[in-house]
Amino acid sequence: MIYLDNSSTTQVKPEVASTVVNAMTKDFGNPSSLHRLGLDAEKTVKNARAIIAKSLGASPDEIFFTSCGTESNNTVIKGVWESRRKQGKRIITTAVEHPAVLEPCRWCEAHGADVVYLPVDENCVVDMKALEEALNEDTILVSVMTVNNETGAVNPQALFHSDAVQCFEKLDIDVKKLGLDFLSLSGHKIHAPKGIGALYVKKGVHIASFMLGGGQESHFRSGTESVPLIAGLGEAVRLSEENKDKRIKHIRATRDYLRKLILDEFGDTVRINSPEDGVCSILNVSFEGCRGEVLLHMLEEKEIYISTGSACSSNSKKKGSHVLLAMGLTPSQVEGAIRFSLSEDNDKAQ
Repeated sequence: MIYLDNSSTTQVKPEVASTVVNAMTKDFGNPSSLHRLGLDAEKTVKNARAIIAKSLGASPDEIFFTSCGTESNNTVIKGVWESRRKQGKRIITTAVEHPAVLEPCRWCEAHGADVVYLPVDENCVVDMKALEEALNEDTILVSVMTVNNETGAVNPQALFHSDAVQCFEKLDIDVKKLGLDFLSLSGHKIHAPKGIGALYVKKGVHIASFMLGGGQESHFRSGTESVPLIAGLGEAVRLSEENKDKRIKHIRATRDYLRKLILDEFGDTVRINSPEDGVCSILNVSFEGCRGEVLLHMLEEKEIYISTGSACSSNSKKKGSHVLLAMGLTPSQVEGAIRFSLSEDNDKAQ
């Protein structure tokens, strides 16, 4: 089997799975309990929080655990709207965001927000002049993803919220240097289990809580913490940080090798949709005269797994990638697009 759909999800690493099982069977206490099992569970959560904070250049008290990147994005966008709509109505995002950003923005729009969807260029990079023109005194939030999940294009920073699901542990991120107020990430993109994510919230920035209840996560996100999943996320980040530069270099070299093979074999009959300086793990290619879905199933028969775009959009009734359309691709180029997304487990031999 050759798995090239790591932007959709990744295989859980054995060390991470072992950590999760240990937290399920040994350190299974409720982190809010006052007995030893509870205190051990609380220590596990604190340890994972510290690991993630260090990887982002943040403080542990600025990291909040969520169920996924989608929840983190919804928490920020809806939370800012609920907390600050009396101060302003404008939310700025882009036309190529993940549905986890676009849909809550549309929800805010339906509830009175003035949402501006910025255009992108042919490389899927945000038009910074359009951003400058869109900013005004009525703006309460700017939300732009760091790396596009379909093409791998990296956007300029110095924004308030960024969906970093596709770039976490693939780019160096320092939330302080970038001047971010919020950053969303997800575990299952970095070899942790599904069902766990995290949200960075800059100290001193206050928004409405997304979930109310027992006051966990410093009253920001109530609900008993999933200690096993949190422990798994912490272990996945720890492992990623150990050999980060070497791992990124390997993934980039493998992606560039695949890019060269495709261009050598197919030449002008393909269009490479991912910029060369994009994130190391994603290569989006349009094959002229062939539907991406047909290629997907043909390769699946050979146990080679790819995707035609965002897995979270695969059930949508809309035809064609909104990302590639916004980049100016023709309908046939959009229809013939497939996405290879790599991890450190892929190599040139594959």
